[in-house]
Amino acid sequence: MIDSKGYRPNVGIILCNDEGRVFWAKRKGANSWQFPQGGIDGDEDPETAMYRELWEETGLRAEHVQLLGRTRYWLRYKLPDRYIRKNSTPLCIGQKQIWFILRLTTDESMVRFDCGHKQEFDNWKWVEYWYPLKDVVYFKRRVYRKAMDELGALLIANDVGVNAESYLSGRLAFG
Repeated sequence: MIDSKGYRPNVGIILCNDEGRVFWAKRKGANSWQFPQGGIDGDEDPETAMYRELWEETGLRAEHVQLLGRTRYWLRYKLPDRYIRKNSTPLCIGQKQIWFILRLTTDESMVRFDCGHKQEFDNWKWVEYWYPLKDVVYFKRRVYRKAMDELGALLIANDVGVNAESYLSGRLAFG
């Protein structure tokens, strides 16, 4: 489903542990890392899509996480020209995303990559909160920054292993 401006509705997931570190996943067969994300089906609202994508990409269910919050508005990024499929209709020029931040409440051994129709990831690690801004593909950095800026304060508010001082100093170092 593509909207009238050419953006595909999508959800992004920032999964953190009790230390405030985030789940950073390696795309299968590539040296490319990102947060879990995926499209919103026509019959889904963003939260329903988020839980489906969480299951398909990480093997985690709603009972394995605590929902801390979501972005208030859609965040958009355009695809570089070389990634746009010019012959498809309707033309998709990028994604518009609602981002969620979750806290893992179960053992990390529950993570698995064989639950979806197509395996997205083949490895993962916990990284410092702001680390993804330096490592994600360049055209997603602005959206990651906006999502992480908006949702990061929820880690402090929910006492998730990070204090305001370390959060702000990390933001300056990685942002």
